[in-house]
Amino acid sequence: MATADAIEALRQRFPALDFQPRPLVTYADGRASDQLWIRVPREQLLDVMAFLRDDARTCFEQLCDVTCVDYLNYPGADDRFGVTYSLLSLSLNHRLWVKCFVNDPDPGVPSVCGLWQGAEWPEREVYDMFGVRFEGHPDLRRILMPQNFASFPLRKDYPLTGRGEREDFEVVTREST
Repeated sequence: MATADAIEALRQRFPALDFQPRPLVTYADGRASDQLWIRVPREQLLDVMAFLRDDARTCFEQLCDVTCVDYLNYPGADDRFGVTYSLLSLSLNHRLWVKCFVNDPDPGVPSVCGLWQGAEWPEREVYDMFGVRFEGHPDLRRILMPQNFASFPLRKDYPLTGRGEREDFEVVTREST
């Protein structure tokens, strides 16, 4: 019940925001997982995340992951990208996923590196693969793709063949290494 208590604490602290927790997974037979996610507007992301980390009723001291979903052509999606934060409270033994949605052509969210130092590399990975910028990030640069790579390969509009098939990159062979 700790996650429900955390969501109630959020509602008390941010009464203007309409937190509607949803199950993280809904199975084909209609069952839903016990794990929940909430949607947070990008303008309040840092305030909500700081509250979730610092308040005794929430106590999410660990950021497990930062990832992203491209909702291009997804039925019912009103925003293009969903940046997802996986939070864990070790002391209260509960989890919560926080999603912040942004659109093209200027996708960007505030960086949570100031709250959780471990966010630095996952935010860089999301930037590198999806092109979502994390404002205030201390070192936002490519981490997996070459620095001169002009695209973001996990976007749904990235072509399956053609662009980015290493025509610009030096070929590495066993003999050259």
